[in-house]
Formats: sequence, structure tokens, C-alpha cells
Amino acid sequence: MDPHLQVTAPSFTLQALTGIAVPLYIVTMAAQNIPGVAVMSGFGYRVPWRPALTVTGIGSLLATPFGGHAVNLAAISAALAAAPDADPNPRRRWIAGFTTGAVYCGLGLVSTGLTAAVLAAPAGVVQAVAGVALLGAFAGACAGAMADESARLPAAVTLIVAASGTTVAGVGAAFWALMIGVIAHRLLRAAPAPEPSRPIAPPATTTQPRG
Repeated sequence: MDPHLQVTAPSFTLQALTGIAVPLYIVTMAAQNIPGVAVMSGFGYRVPWRPALTVTGIGSLLATPFGGHAVNLAAISAALAAAPDADPNPRRRWIAGFTTGAVYCGLGLVSTGLTAAVLAAPAGVVQAVAGVALLGAFAGACAGAMADESARLPAAVTLIVAASGTTVAGVGAAFWALMIGVIAHRLLRAAPAPEPSRPIAPPATTTQPRG
């Protein structure tokens, strides 16, 4: 069965707003947009926050009637495309991002068969392949986060919370990891720096004249 587009007329209800729209917005911001910007920053890219959200918002409006929603700054795709493995030259890594988008469009045309193949794969194979693909990006992100000694502890706390998979109020661990990491960073910066220890002078000695 070939995939096809089917226009769905939107209907605005309070139930859909509170049960679908707001949770999707929170999840998208917490699990994709904020981590996506953090990943890009870790590789030295400064994402213009307001224009980026404007573009993704317009994309979401255009895609919604066709069943698409929550166009966002994909965190995993950003990690793959912005890492040095994509290109040693940071100015040429946009090619990886452009290629990723083109491949996504191509995969959408064969999504039915691709979904069947993924479901038929042995348990854990897809996750293992994705994990291996992210090893380089993960190592680079850890090296960058731990390089600054003053930010090493907040980075470690962020990693631990994210790896825990904790979900609070329906919001995933990625969001809480960033929040706790930022709080830890602010607390450490606000704490007074310890005064450097002064060397203890040796006791003065006197010599008695011999009679």
C-alpha cells in the first residue's frame, strides 16, 4: 500500500487543547527543541532561538492538516549532523543536515514497507544500531561538556539525570536533566570560592650567645 496524503480539517476544542496540544508542546520543547539547541551549542554552533522557533512553528502549521505535527529541532539528528564525524570542517556540516532532510523525505515515500521491516527486526536491533551511530556524537559531547573544570560537576549531574529515564508530570528525563544541570551550575557559580591557603611560616629560631 503506497502512502498518500489525506487532508484533515482542524477542529478546535478545549479537550484537544488541554489533552493534545499543550502536552505535545511541552514534550516537543523538553525532548527536542531545548536538547537540540544544547547539542548544537556543544559542537560550537549558536542557534538563533527566536528565528528557529518561528520557522518550526510555521512548519508545524503547514504540516498539521496532513497529519504531521511538532516540526522541531530534532536533537538526535542534530547530534549526528553537527558532530565532527559529519565533516571535519564545521562550515561544511550543513551538507549532512541537508542530506538528512532529503533522506527523510525519501523514506516517507516508502514508510509502509520500512515500518514493516523495522517491526520484523529482532528485538533490540534498531536500538543497538541507533546507539552505535550515536557513539561518536556522545563521546564528543562528553568531552566538550567535561573540558571546563568549573562545569564538570553540572555536566555529570545532567548526564546522570538524563540517563535515569525519570518522567515527572509526563515530562521526560531530557527536560529535567537540563533544568537540574542549570540549577547545579548556577548554585556552583553563586557559591563563594574558597580562599587560597597561605603557607605556614616556620617558627622563628634564635641562637643564644655562648659564654
